[in-house]
Amino acid sequence: MTLSSALVFALAAASNAAASAPAVTPPYVPSFDPSALKDNVGGPPGEVLVLGTPHLSSFPKDFQAKSLDPLLDRLAAWRPQMIAIEAVSGPQCEMLLRYAAVYPDVHKSYCWDPEPARAATGLDVPAATAEAEKLLASWPEKPTAAERRRLAAVFLAGGEQASALVQWLQLPVAERRAGDGLSDPLVERLNRLAGWRNENYLIAAALAARLGLQRVHAVDDHSADFPSESQEDQAAYGAALQRAWDNPATQKRKAIDDELMKRLDGEGVLAIYREYNGAESMRLTFESDFGAAVADVSPKNYARRYSGWWETRNLRMVANIRRVMARRPGTRMLAIVGASHKGYYEAYLHMMHDIRPVDAQAVLK
Repeated sequence: MTLSSALVFALAAASNAAASAPAVTPPYVPSFDPSALKDNVGGPPGEVLVLGTPHLSSFPKDFQAKSLDPLLDRLAAWRPQMIAIEAVSGPQCEMLLRYAAVYPDVHKSYCWDPEPARAATGLDVPAATAEAEKLLASWPEKPTAAERRRLAAVFLAGGEQASALVQWLQLPVAERRAGDGLSDPLVERLNRLAGWRNENYLIAAALAARLGLQRVHAVDDHSADFPSESQEDQAAYGAALQRAWDNPATQKRKAIDDELMKRLDGEGVLAIYREYNGAESMRLTFESDFGAAVADVSPKNYARRYSGWWETRNLRMVANIRRVMARRPGTRMLAIVGASHKGYYEAYLHMMHDIRPVDAQAVLK
């Protein structure tokens, strides 16, 4: 065969192979986009300010709560009508306890045992949850100290510690005492919560009390948690995550955090929140964490299990926010959540017809 005929043969073979290869079908993109259907809302839409936060429990023990004042001033000026927090609700804690065989150690990790409040009030979690709704439905414009103590006790019995603290902080100091369902151990608990290095208490409950709100809404969700198949499986899962997290983006995040944590006065805390709520921070979080996990190619795709759990958890947390807001269309919600959740919160909330995410940077400037 001559060179020219060989070339013709090769070209013909390539042409035949290309003709016989299956056509590449472009990926299907759904045409229905709820986020684009926002023009026919009957009245003001709901607004959500997602505040990505560091977990204050990681701050030094000598951190002063007054350093949060400039942040609280800006959030108060935005005047939210509801506040959501990253805490597991009393009813879900009850479910996690009841299904402990399915969710081993999850209740222990994320829930408070409300037994002291049950003993003081005679209410278990379901009864206390119903009683709190009943009290709030007829809540007076100017509640007495006894009414606030009673509602605080009921919230504690229902496993809603931050909401109990909202009532406690609105009592005059002289009225912060036992009575009306609050036992001495419950008073001690509330006083401890008031100073706990936790954003649910130092930010959310403090702000709610300042604004005259009656509660906060616990919207965290751990119903997507799943146990490891075996100790070996757990070890392999952990090793896959460590490999995924070992990347330049993680190192960059750590360097930024180390620098920010050098200053924890009012201006320093504001700088932390401005950084954590910026677009670059959300993207860097994805690249260092969940994006790296999605790329996992370990035999059982261990890290991809983690990214799937993370998406499920965020979807359910946002669903809890949407459920609360659906009861009061057009309301203004502040959602305080660990900063790694922020990008997912905003993306999922943006899909809702009646919800408008708010730029946190504009509020924090």
